Amino acid sequence: MALDGMTLYGIICELRNKLLGGKIDKIYQPEKDEIIISIRNIGNNYKLLISANVNFPRIYLTDENKENPINPPMFCMLLRKYLQSGKIVNIYQRGFDRVVFIDVESRDELEKEVVKTLVVEIMGRYSNIILIDKESNIIVDSIKRVYQDMSKIREVVPGIRYELPPSQNKLNIQNFRKEDLTRALNLFNGKKVDKALLNLFEGFSPVLSREIAFRSQVDDKYINELSEDDISKIFYNLDILKSSLDDLNFKPCIAYIDDNPFEFSLIELTQYKNLTFYRSVNEAALKFYREKANAENIKSRSHDLKKLIQTHLDRLYNKVEKQLDELKNAENADIYRLYGELITSNLYKLNKKIDTLKTTNYYTGEEITIPLDIKYTPSENAQMYFKKYAKLKNAVEFLTKQIEETKKEIEYLEGQLLNVEQCTLPSEIDEIREELSDTGYIKKKNKDKKQKKSISKPLHYISSDNFDIYIGKNNVQNDYLTMKFADMNDMWLHTKNIPGSHVIIKSKDRSIPDSTILEAAKLAAMHSKAKNSSNVPVDYTLRKYVKKPAGSKPGFVIYTNQKTLYVTPDK
Repeated sequence: MALDGMTLYGIICELRNKLLGGKIDKIYQPEKDEIIISIRNIGNNYKLLISANVNFPRIYLTDENKENPINPPMFCMLLRKYLQSGKIVNIYQRGFDRVVFIDVESRDELEKEVVKTLVVEIMGRYSNIILIDKESNIIVDSIKRVYQDMSKIREVVPGIRYELPPSQNKLNIQNFRKEDLTRALNLFNGKKVDKALLNLFEGFSPVLSREIAFRSQVDDKYINELSEDDISKIFYNLDILKSSLDDLNFKPCIAYIDDNPFEFSLIELTQYKNLTFYRSVNEAALKFYREKANAENIKSRSHDLKKLIQTHLDRLYNKVEKQLDELKNAENADIYRLYGELITSNLYKLNKKIDTLKTTNYYTGEEITIPLDIKYTPSENAQMYFKKYAKLKNAVEFLTKQIEETKKEIEYLEGQLLNVEQCTLPSEIDEIREELSDTGYIKKKNKDKKQKKSISKPLHYISSDNFDIYIGKNNVQNDYLTMKFADMNDMWLHTKNIPGSHVIIKSKDRSIPDSTILEAAKLAAMHSKAKNSSNVPVDYTLRKYVKKPAGSKPGFVIYTNQKTLYVTPDK
């Protein structure tokens, strides 16, 4: 979701409480559209992150440590010149617009007190960070320069006066009456309630509009369907929101769908079931955008890897198809042995010029016609058929072995594709990339020193019977879990003949109940290629019956003494 004006208001209130009077210590620009400002205030150190990223423009306090470029960008150097060692004297917002102003008081070259304003515009692809002179309102520079031919709205370049983004002339929730609401709603008769609220109130986002409609029990209604009672409910819930803003009584939360952060707000989002609450709006924003940014990072880093694996898989699918066709042809080799035998048994009737032999197949009693090459004697024709038979028989053996190897390679790469989809950290993507490099699928990069690597952490669940269940997200984790982490009497699970994760139930010398095994089996199915199927076979056995053949690929094991459960994945 975009950071709406209401949530931004909550962030600003918290920033004012912590940063006003603080001294700017350091300024960094780790990304082309992002700055981090270190601030010291009453014995506390804070880091303010400001981003004009197209997808995630934002501002909040952070605890992240980001790598900075060796040579600071020009905008970073400019901010250091004008703002470093300055004091933050004000942080404010125009109404509930997504524009933040940070006034910084410092001294110029003549030791005269001056105030520069850092303007943070959080407006999607038009987001920007602009430094202006407070007194003259002249733009010093911006993190993104906008020239006349680039924007139909306004220029943002050094040396011109700063103009605020055009106001949308919406209602301000802090000073409207019920009559205003009724009159304004009537202008949107053909719209659903949440869409009308979004168009009516300054600082509202789609999720906030839906929340007010949901709380008022009119989320499925159009404006022309509203009763007087419905409008009273809407006004009541808007008034609750107004009181929260006036009293700074926030209940920041993040709504999750399938364990992924979906929305966040400064009020409780009752329209969602899976909520996590935070002590401050800044903390919720940090958590939300960190997880979102991590997901985007994973997505971008895994995209080329998935494409590479899929390219190899497509080649292998074609390869195995051709091998199966060749095998089918080779399996007809017996006809050439029969031809050779029948020609040999009829040599006494043949002469050199004949091009076909019509004779009786003494195995079936049926008449058969055998092609002959007139360039060769009947005896040479027989030898040619025997040679062809021997060659095809050898081909059957060779192709059978090749097909088995190709299918194993397909299974390995399908498993790697699944592993990439299951990754939740960039380090896990790197582990898969390195493994594919070690196995020859990716060209190795020359490295001067081999660094000691730490293994990323597998997933960890606790069963209803209080047993620890661990799940590998890639082959590095799978090998570690099975061959190093698990004890001999722990339970090992894996989908039967289906690419998937290794699953370990830690027994701690206790008897593992069937209910825990069933839960672990469902998790094994969920973390496999069959996650969208039903009645998925999952093998389970003690770890002591699982072996890793010498020289086998990462993640590959063989096992015995297994039992099989059929489960439907259920997260």
